[in-house]
Parts: sequence; C-alpha cells; structure tokens
Amino acid sequence: MVKRFLDYVEIRTKITSTLTFYMTIAFLLYQKQEIQWDLTLVFFAAMFLFDLTTTAINNYIDTKNNQQALQFKRKTALIIIYIQFVISAALGLWLAYQTDIVILLVGGLCFLCGVFYTYGPLPISRMPLGEVLSGVFYGLLIPFILLYINSPAGTYIAVGVSLKTISLNIQVWPMVTLLLLAIVPFSATANIMLANNICDVEKDILVKRHTLPYYIGKKALYLFAGLYYLTYAAMVIMVLCGVLHPICLLSLASIVLVQKNINVFFKKQEKAVTFICSIKNFVIIMGVNSSLILISAFL
Repeated sequence: MVKRFLDYVEIRTKITSTLTFYMTIAFLLYQKQEIQWDLTLVFFAAMFLFDLTTTAINNYIDTKNNQQALQFKRKTALIIIYIQFVISAALGLWLAYQTDIVILLVGGLCFLCGVFYTYGPLPISRMPLGEVLSGVFYGLLIPFILLYINSPAGTYIAVGVSLKTISLNIQVWPMVTLLLLAIVPFSATANIMLANNICDVEKDILVKRHTLPYYIGKKALYLFAGLYYLTYAAMVIMVLCGVLHPICLLSLASIVLVQKNINVFFKKQEKAVTFICSIKNFVIIMGVNSSLILISAFL
C-alpha cells in the first residue's frame, strides 16, 4: 500500500522542492536571519503535500489518456488527490492568515498552476511553458515565500490595500539578491523538465503535445548546457557582489562532473538511459551549493 502510494506520487522526484528548500534555509542561516520555525514547517508541509498532489493529478490524467494502469483504482486515486489537496490548501490558507496578502496571492498562483498543469481544456504541459514555469515555481517562488515569511515586513515587497488605493513597494536590492539566488534552482529544475521533453519529443508529437523542444529542435541541447553554465555564473556574481561567502566559489569544481553528464546527454537523448543525467546534475549543483552556503553560515 505504502509502496504503491509512493510510486503514485513519484516520491523520488521530490528532490526539486526539498533541495530548493534546503538551499534557502542555508541562505537564511548565512544571513543570520532568525527563522520562524512554526511558519517554516507549515510552509514545508504545504509545499511538499501540494508537490505530491500535482504529481498525482498528472499521473491520474496521463493514465486516463494513455489507457495505462494506475497504482490504485481510479476512484481511490482521485480520493487521494482530494485529501492531499485539501490538507495542503488548508495549511496554505493558515500560513496566509498568519502572514499577509502577498503569501495568499503567491500561494494561490502556485495552486492554480499546479492544478492546471495537466488538467483543463488546454493543459500547461501541452505548451512550450513547462521549463519556464517549473523553474519559476520551484526555483523562484519557493525561495521567495521562505525568505518572505522569515524576514521583517517590507524586506522584499510591501502591499497596501484600501478602498481607494492599492500600493506596491518593491525593495530593489533584496529582490535582486533573491533573483540571483533563484537562478541556481531555477536553471537546474528547468533542465529536468527540458531533458524529459527532449527525450519525449517524438512521442509527444504523436499525442499533439508541443513542448519547447518541438519548437526549437536541436537548439534545446545547447539551452540544456547553457542553463547549467548559468548556475556557475550566478554563484560567481553573488560572491563578487558580497551576497555569498567566497568559500562558495569551491562549487565551481563541480562543473567537472556536471560537464561529464552534459556530454553523455548530448550523445544520446533516451528516457531510460540518459534522462538521469539531468537528475544527477540537479543533485550535484543543488547539493554542493546548498552545503557550501550552509558551511559559510558558521564561518
């Protein structure tokens, strides 16, 4: 039962959200920012449960369209989706109640995107937006929410709402810092989606799913490599700008392993054989960078 559930929600793929969470916690510790652990743990639970929910929705819809077997009877599988969705939504609403309207709006956007990724008349998964949206929601919005709920009001964004006006104040340098930090998880996460779509491009065309590789062809491989190089450029820029400790430059050594996986993927783009290269690179880049940021917090 447990094994079937873990297969249904593809628990092995949850490294994208958990490692991004870990990296942001490390960054908060490096900044000597006091962490509100009650809010942080509620956010983690809501994030993780909704990550499971979106995967379950994706599998439920795909198996219906492809006439493939699910790990559970379809009614049971649907009930699992509803239970996870309700709990994660309740946790998200509680978090918004404890904070402010910014978390409500950003969280609501995450829920909408997750649900309509494979559901609806025009699912996001059938458009060339998967890479960008997976990068944004996993690589940018997870760090944003985590930093926002653990920082003093107005550190990043301040929204004022009244009957007469709606005001929005954005603190430029903190937001620039966030965007620089987000480049690493954004790029590494987007490449998992990109590698998946590159491997499946011919199969996707048959079911009229036109992802990014369908439109850009072989250029997708150069984008795949370029996104990894961008993570290293971001780390160098953050060190030069004083956002991160110089010890984080040690992460540049990991490019040897990452380049090896890039070369393997360039030679063959096969789901069962080389897709794993994108997972390996995600773990290498996120694991090394997160650990170095955490180490720098105690220097």
